[in-house]
Amino acid sequence: MLHLPILRWGDVYKSLDVDTLTHFMTGQAVAEMSRANGAMVQRDMRHAHKARQALRDLPMDDLLAKMHQAADLYLTATLNLGDQAQSPEDFVKIQSATTGLPENMCRANMKKNHFVLQNMPSILDALTRGLDLNIIRKGFGTEPRGVPLSYQAQSPILGMVLPNNSPGVHTLWLPALALQIGLLIKPGSAEPWTPFRLIHAFLQAGLPKAAFGFYPGGHDVGAAVLAASQRSLVFGGEATVQQYHGNPKVQVHGPGWSKILLGQDEVDHWEKYLDVMVESVLLNSGRSCINTSAIYTPRHGRAIAQALAERLGPIQPTPPDDPEAKLAAFTTPSLAEAINQEIEGDVKAQGVTDATAKFGPRLVKHERCAYLRPTVIHAASPEPAVVRREYLFPFVTVVDCPQEKIVQAIGPTLIATAITRDPAWQRELLDAVHIDRLNLGPIPTTRLNWRQPHEGNIVEFLYRSRAFQFEPDALRL
Repeated sequence: MLHLPILRWGDVYKSLDVDTLTHFMTGQAVAEMSRANGAMVQRDMRHAHKARQALRDLPMDDLLAKMHQAADLYLTATLNLGDQAQSPEDFVKIQSATTGLPENMCRANMKKNHFVLQNMPSILDALTRGLDLNIIRKGFGTEPRGVPLSYQAQSPILGMVLPNNSPGVHTLWLPALALQIGLLIKPGSAEPWTPFRLIHAFLQAGLPKAAFGFYPGGHDVGAAVLAASQRSLVFGGEATVQQYHGNPKVQVHGPGWSKILLGQDEVDHWEKYLDVMVESVLLNSGRSCINTSAIYTPRHGRAIAQALAERLGPIQPTPPDDPEAKLAAFTTPSLAEAINQEIEGDVKAQGVTDATAKFGPRLVKHERCAYLRPTVIHAASPEPAVVRREYLFPFVTVVDCPQEKIVQAIGPTLIATAITRDPAWQRELLDAVHIDRLNLGPIPTTRLNWRQPHEGNIVEFLYRSRAFQFEPDALRL
């Protein structure tokens, strides 16, 4: 059986305490994972500075070339993971087995990670606004006009408490390695596969093992990673967002509440944009913060909800190896049951309409897992609480709202796709500080441009620009 060890800055450590990972449908054990503890993380942080130093010893061009090589290894190579080899197809099957994600979605997320690694130079060029990356490596330099620059790393490592919901989130931290920041990873309990395979692809490409810490474990490990790191990423729900709000050391990735907004000038042609709506709700089984959770429209709300329901409502769960599978399983059935009960309660109590109800039960239970089928709700105003819900399956509320009230009504929004040619409303949307990422035109919320920052610029999170002057005769670096 495959065993995932702890990596203590690259040194393999097998713990006596292990967690068994099982297939979500059969319950069969598929792997074991060593269990770290918070005290181990705290002890090993004494050597964290070596992770950054090992990466800084590489010329920047060499580092980026190795990451480019690792991209292909990750996607296509059979890699040695401990005492076993893993082909790309082995990876897909074991990831699907523990996460409930269909195999076709596992492959799609592999391609996302591959794309980001292959295009890292252009991504960094965009995120740094054309900064010479050797200035990052050395810590200082001059811009073309001769003005001195200095960029200071705020931490030798980036701590991460990673989730289980979608392997696509790993694209968010990949630039940190290219910025010569080491990685301290607490993987998701059901999705350790992506970071573990990426690490081994990096190692085979020639990156230093000292750059990588991989610490599977419980909540105490996650707490230790966040406490010990000067910069860290954490993924979670609304409670997690509130817990770390305002903490400059922690970048939180929580619910997206991403939305499509139909303008007064385009709403009468809403049928033209139905494909955009369907893709935005359904892609990746609705598991991502970039999936649309609400559609705001000044009119035709009921008709839009009914049309979406006709497209989404008939979708049924299919086996994970079905190449056309569109729904991911909930590996914890009680979570699916709780979500289903909450939605049923909202529909009864809040005067909203479930447009997909006629297509059969939302909850589909199996012996060891459950599925939630797509759900489209219609709300006659932004007032019902269901309008502000976001779930880990294809769920969307179509909301009737006058255009002049939409921007204020939508609340915090990771991605807003605004379908309008009205210049005054476009200006209002551009000025809305609660919209993080704005698409003007019929662009699915799920279609990202990797040359754009996602929920904060990771370069600005890991580095700070500071005042710097020097006498040429005095500088010896």
